[in-house]
Amino acid sequence: MATRIGVVTFPGSLDDRDAQRAVRAAGAEPVALWHGSHDLDGVDAVILPGGFSYGDYLRAGAIAALAPIMSEIKQAAAKGMPVLGICNGFQMLVEAHLLPGGLIRNAHQQFIRRDQKLTVTNSDTAWTNRFKTGEEIVIPLKNADGGFTADTETLKRINGENLVTFRYAGVNPNGSIDDIAGLTNEHGNVVGLMPHPEHAVEPGFGPSTPDAMRSGIDGLRFFESALNALQVA
Repeated sequence: MATRIGVVTFPGSLDDRDAQRAVRAAGAEPVALWHGSHDLDGVDAVILPGGFSYGDYLRAGAIAALAPIMSEIKQAAAKGMPVLGICNGFQMLVEAHLLPGGLIRNAHQQFIRRDQKLTVTNSDTAWTNRFKTGEEIVIPLKNADGGFTADTETLKRINGENLVTFRYAGVNPNGSIDDIAGLTNEHGNVVGLMPHPEHAVEPGFGPSTPDAMRSGIDGLRFFESALNALQVA
């Protein structure tokens, strides 16, 4: 039986179908979930996709963090279910206190879209185990509220407990503290990041590489990592 990975759609989600396609490309079965439901439909893992849930009113991800399905996701995450938050999904995870810190307006106050280099800093999570620590990858980035922030004590804990999964390499595109692009929780099953791995899973549609234009598929390994983690478990 195929691994089933749920992708939640919120009002304003933009990349839910892309995330479903990425799940399928990795060899799993994507399952569409609805923000207003309390049913996770028996999935093995969950993805919170990118977009502008609820129009980013109040703060990006703030209202979505209170959606009915998030109570089920919190319970499942506490039991070890892999949960991935991409861009707006990352914002939801910090607003729901499943990950530490917060995300604020980009330092230059502008929306940014670029193919972004990242350094892998923790490859021991449910969503990063197909990478090597220290490896450099390229993942598309697009956000307006992507600046990671945290107080001194929180940042000390994040670094002390090795909770940073990715750091921006070459350039910090949004003013994130300590170049932080992605985080995990203490148990390694919840991961959030601002770049969009679902846009780098198919040759011809990903970032350009030295080998060929649009050939980058570094994002595919995020979804393959989840399958690997579930099989090992």
